[in-house]
Amino acid sequence: MSDTSETATQEGYQVLARKYRPASFADLIGQDVMVRTLKNAFESGRIAQAFIMTGIRGTGKTTTARIIAKGMNCIGPDGQGGPTTEPCGKCEHCVAIAEGRHVDVMEMDAASRTGVGDIREIIDSVHYRAASARYKIYIIDEVHMLSASAFNALLKTLEEPPEHVKFIFATTEIRKVPVTVLSRCQRFDLRRIEPEVMIAHLRAVADKENAQIADDALALITRAAEGSVRDAMSLMDQAISHGAGETTALQVRAMLGLADRGRVLDLFDLIMKGDAAGALQELSAQYADGADPMAVLRDLAEITHWVSVIKITPEAAEDPTVGPDERTRGQAMAHGLPMRAMTRMWQLLLKALEEVASAPNAMMAAEMAIIRLTHMADLPSPEELVRKLQDTPPPPATGGNGSTASQSGMTTARASQPVQAASGPINSGAATALAQAPETALARYTTFGQVVDLIRANRDVKLLVEVETTLQLANYAPGRIEFVPTPEAPRDLAQRLGARLQQWTGTRWAVSVVSTGGAPTIAAERDAEEDALKQEAATHPMVQAALAAFPDAKITDIRTPEDLSQEAALEALPEVEDEWDPFEEN
Repeated sequence: MSDTSETATQEGYQVLARKYRPASFADLIGQDVMVRTLKNAFESGRIAQAFIMTGIRGTGKTTTARIIAKGMNCIGPDGQGGPTTEPCGKCEHCVAIAEGRHVDVMEMDAASRTGVGDIREIIDSVHYRAASARYKIYIIDEVHMLSASAFNALLKTLEEPPEHVKFIFATTEIRKVPVTVLSRCQRFDLRRIEPEVMIAHLRAVADKENAQIADDALALITRAAEGSVRDAMSLMDQAISHGAGETTALQVRAMLGLADRGRVLDLFDLIMKGDAAGALQELSAQYADGADPMAVLRDLAEITHWVSVIKITPEAAEDPTVGPDERTRGQAMAHGLPMRAMTRMWQLLLKALEEVASAPNAMMAAEMAIIRLTHMADLPSPEELVRKLQDTPPPPATGGNGSTASQSGMTTARASQPVQAASGPINSGAATALAQAPETALARYTTFGQVVDLIRANRDVKLLVEVETTLQLANYAPGRIEFVPTPEAPRDLAQRLGARLQQWTGTRWAVSVVSTGGAPTIAAERDAEEDALKQEAATHPMVQAALAAFPDAKITDIRTPEDLSQEAALEALPEVEDEWDPFEEN
């Protein structure tokens, strides 16, 4: 007898999402705008021939369609009622529609019936009046799954249906529905349910089920549901079974595979402090406790976004799904962290999520991401870089203001190239700072070779080629350039060169054209140097033997031992002290 009763109880159980499905507009939560519009339409008799409901999963699209169908066909307990937004739920039509067995309310799943033949059945049946109800109603769920031919076949009937026919569509992909269909329907966008409304709804359902569930557990469920009532109800149903008594936030977090929010905040704090060892240790501890590395990185991204929003709009901290301790810590982080660090953190986390998703070992990829994030925290800001540039003493002058671009001047320019290249990309911030001290700015360019390196650092390829091939330097001093143009030089070279130098250095430059005294161009000097090296190489016995063996051979390039050593130094990997081995046992 006991076994039979238990079996009957199990068979009669309904999940919470179905058991507490709204039966009227009064039960529908979070959709006040749509409810008000439909109520006014029903009261004034302005009921459209077609409605389309759109929104994310679990916000009540199909439920709303059934409520509208009941309201159109409700006759009241006494059998004399008309269309209403408050169906009685007791008349034969309301009961039959709620149970899904009404002959005049036909529901079709467009995901499984996508073709023209399925729509042709509807077109052929609309000419017949309703068997027992006031309206014959067609509810098509996931209508965006219909084929293009099926949509086209439905257009004429949808635009001019018989008076006794109504269409109600539901879709999560409104953009996939043709505009020709949308223009024939009244569209209602169902919104995500706000956290406050969702928590209150879950609490009411839990009380009706006599379920003991903590408030912070409901907050976790609400956050995981992302505005979907069905998701929230399903998660709470699972949480009640998981708790087997009083359900706590710790149990819900374990059920969802989430890391402890407080510990994720600890990890975030360690990352922003640049403590790589501490951050890796915290990540390993969370992983040992069952947290998924991907979930931890998602939580870090969520916290980064949340703290950034709080920094811009402090009232965003008043989130009901966030506890008071987390709220206090978030406000403190927003006050102490600069926005540029938050944006860098966000960009690196997005990249890390992609890497972890595709990596063969998610934990290793997550650890590498944490290491990158901690090193990111130590990067200097643009203001600090400008300050360092201002405090850096100028390089020693080697060329003076002579009339030629000597080889010694070019050598000095190459030696100082890293400093100039560093100042080039941050010209927008450096220009303002250096404009306040023009003498300091010009002191950095003691030779014309340094000016050429400045052009190269700012990647103005056209100007660089013109300066190297058509500019014959006659006289140079910091802030003043005199040159003799070659016949191929553009007429506006002096004007453009002066304007670009002023833009990059924040100081006015006097660039003028003279008729005499010009030295060979940089390209000519470079070619002459290369020709000299080729002539010297051609006198080598081994090269002469090779040319004799291959008469058509030519010397195309010469690489000195110094060049080879510099290339090897650039390509060599930097030495790392105490390199971390993921496979090394402690």
